[in-house]
Amino acid sequence: MSFFSRRRAARDKKKSAVREYTEAIVVAVILALFIRAFVVQAFKIPSGSMKTTLLIGDHILVSKFSYGIKVPILDKELIHWDAPRRGDIVVFKYPQDPSKDFIKRVIGLPGDTIEIRDKKVFVNGQLLHEPYARFTDPRILPGSVSPRDNLGPIVVPSHSFFVMGDNRDESYDSRFWKFVDESELKGKAFIIYWSWNSDGELTLDPEKCYVRWNRIGHLLH
Repeated sequence: MSFFSRRRAARDKKKSAVREYTEAIVVAVILALFIRAFVVQAFKIPSGSMKTTLLIGDHILVSKFSYGIKVPILDKELIHWDAPRRGDIVVFKYPQDPSKDFIKRVIGLPGDTIEIRDKKVFVNGQLLHEPYARFTDPRILPGSVSPRDNLGPIVVPSHSFFVMGDNRDESYDSRFWKFVDESELKGKAFIIYWSWNSDGELTLDPEKCYVRWNRIGHLLH
């Protein structure tokens, strides 16, 4: 083989390697975009409205196909196979500012009558058992002052949901801005895959460490 033939072969081999790497990167990007659009999406918890179920700094995965499949960008549902159930933790577009994502727990389903009496939630006249609910303010605010502790009764419209944060006294939710339309749902939160405590320290104590190791892999319910 001549000198020029060897150079051409080496150049072709280099081009082939570059093309292979480029194709691999393109495929990886397309796959990642597909997964994010249709399968799962990662979210970071920015506030304490869901304490202690979710803490500030928790990173969660949200299943985008739990209730159906939507077309990205257009946000139109292609296939619908299930609806949120009471107790589901869902991510949705904040009704008063769709550019923001909120995460709350589903309390009321379409057609349900919701009433809150002295912080206790009643659904269709029955007291709701809520082991996840947390209260930090011993005061009971009358409904004339705030809907936080006393509300309703109100009926959840069709294709809508009444949602509340688990940290009841520090959550801005359906008590204040009413309902989430089914079309605004992004998916169901199902696992904590990472948890970072920005106020932590270098220690082996899981409650004080920067990384909350005891929360990683925790399934949400």
